[in-house]
Amino acid sequence: MNSNIKVLQICSYYIGSKLYKEMFSKLDSLGVEQTIFVPISNEKLKNININYNMKNSKYIYSKNFNNLDRLIYFTKIKKIVKDSIGKINFKDIDFIHAHSLFINGGVARQLKKSQGIDYIVEIQNTDINTFFRYMKHLKNIGIKILKDASVLVFYSPSYRDYIVNRIIPKKLREEVFNKSIVIPSGINDFWLKNVYKERKVPKDNELNIVYVGTINTNKNIETTIKACELLMKQGYEVNYKVIGKIANEKYKSIINENPFIQYIPHSPKEDLIKHYRDSDIFIMPSKHETFGLVYAEAMSQGLPIIYTRGQGFDGQFNEGEVGYSVQYDSPEEIAERIKDILNNYEAISNNCIEKVDRFDWDKIGKEYLTLYRGLGR
Repeated sequence: MNSNIKVLQICSYYIGSKLYKEMFSKLDSLGVEQTIFVPISNEKLKNININYNMKNSKYIYSKNFNNLDRLIYFTKIKKIVKDSIGKINFKDIDFIHAHSLFINGGVARQLKKSQGIDYIVEIQNTDINTFFRYMKHLKNIGIKILKDASVLVFYSPSYRDYIVNRIIPKKLREEVFNKSIVIPSGINDFWLKNVYKERKVPKDNELNIVYVGTINTNKNIETTIKACELLMKQGYEVNYKVIGKIANEKYKSIINENPFIQYIPHSPKEDLIKHYRDSDIFIMPSKHETFGLVYAEAMSQGLPIIYTRGQGFDGQFNEGEVGYSVQYDSPEEIAERIKDILNNYEAISNNCIEKVDRFDWDKIGKEYLTLYRGLGR
């Protein structure tokens, strides 16, 4: 199968995320010819996360900037652009897919100017919550990248609406909205092949909560702990399972101080699935989140979810459909939404199972293929 579509994937975040490997592998299986360009700062990072089984695609890992360049935006972009021109045959590229706005999109915009190739750009958590929020001097370049892109890809309606309504000048809002599409991330096939349909309604006043992911300030388990304490004062028996790597040492003492918390180190998916199945609700009130694959993993096991309002997962479903959004720093709201879930547990759990195929890479890959076909030159 060959789609005759030739895409340059610019992905400086490739090494740190398995998401892109899954995405590019799926597109390869659909016949998309990909040049996957991975800018790196250290030669030791070459070939990390690589998929050697792809038939239509090739990788270019290229050291083209250093750690100091990370702090000097325009220097970093200039170096990556110059390096790419020396290593990529642009006559063999239909269009560019940039996998972040400021870094990869900044490179794509310069390549459009010099090579005449259109680009689509994907907006990430770091674009919204780091670049636009703290690097005010780069706001105008961010808007230019958005304006000059052919298509803007968002993981959720909440991030699209934030960009359109709070970042883009009024005169450009309609233009930007009209070229914006929402395509979520997919989850590993393992979860979809092992959907759990035997979930039971929790026993009265007994509650098993689970969190999976890195344990740091952003993931915000302390607010969930306070919500658990509120519920225990109301007579609930709460067990809170926290699974993942501790990235901030203060959380060791926080976990040890609370006997209702069970800590489990990072677990492979074959063990993780058992913990999901032994739990009643998945809660992750992250301060910032591009998407949050663990929400979708939990859904595959029939687990209702609680996620952050206005962040990457918000807007995928209606409120109360598979769980609820919450204000990340409100234990009171988290506690109330937990009770709402318990009051309608069976219906919400069934919805999770029925709707989790929204995150099937087969479906998502075909959405991208349709998008790509519309852009080929």
